Amino acid sequence: MDKEKKYEKAKERVKEIKDFYGHLLVYIVVNIGIFIINYIVSPGAYWFYWVLIGWGIGLIVHWVQVFGVSRLLGEKWEEKKIKEIMEEMEKKKK
Repeated sequence: MDKEKKYEKAKERVKEIKDFYGHLLVYIVVNIGIFIINYIVSPGAYWFYWVLIGWGIGLIVHWVQVFGVSRLLGEKWEEKKIKEIMEEMEKKKK
């Protein structure tokens, strides 16, 4: 892989991480605001946690895409599998 492709992949990876942290920041700020609104409008009936849970599930999915299982299995796994299959094909030729 040449230097330019590595740079582009690294740039793309940094954008993914940056987008996740932006998502996390918005999640925190908005949910604090929703909690405050809930506390002021209806202090005895809490409903803010439904938003917290629903959006939290989406945030967890985003985290997994950026840092989790898909990263662990991602390109390194693919490259390793490609090399393995190529070696098997070479053995069959002999």
